[in-house]
Amino acid sequence: MALVRYRPLFDLATEFRSLNDELNRLFHEASPLPEVGFVPAAELSETDEKIEVRLELPGMNKEDLTVEVTADSVRVSGERKSETHSESLGVKRSEFRYGSFERIITLPKEVVNTEVQADYTNGILTLNLPKRIHESQKVHKVQL
Repeated sequence: MALVRYRPLFDLATEFRSLNDELNRLFHEASPLPEVGFVPAAELSETDEKIEVRLELPGMNKEDLTVEVTADSVRVSGERKSETHSESLGVKRSEFRYGSFERIITLPKEVVNTEVQADYTNGILTLNLPKRIHESQKVHKVQL
C-alpha cells in the first residue's frame, strides 16, 4: 500500500510546482553529467551582526573567481582549468571536474553589500556580510 500526501484543497500553483520539481528531478537523473564542471559545497552561518558564507573551492586560484553580492544574494562563479599532460604509455583517466561553475546563494536577511570582507585561504572562500539594519529594527528610547 502506497502512502499519499493528504492535501485538503486543490491548489493549481502547488500542483504545477510539484510537477515542475518532478520533471526537474527526472531530467537531472537522466543526464549523465551536469553542464557545469562542478558545484562547490557551501556553508552559511548567521549571527546578530553578520552572515558568513563559506564555499569549498579546492585547487582554484583566486584570480579565477568572481564574487558578486547584492542585498539579498551572493553569486560566485569561476573556472577550474585542466592541466594537460601527455601520456605516452596509454590511456589517462581522471575523475577531477574541470570547467566553469556558478553558485547563487539566497541570503536570509539583507546585507550591506558595499562592506563585504572576503578571504580565500587553503581552498575555502569565506565571505563576511554585515547585516543591514533597517530603521524599523532599531530600538529608540523615548523620554517621558
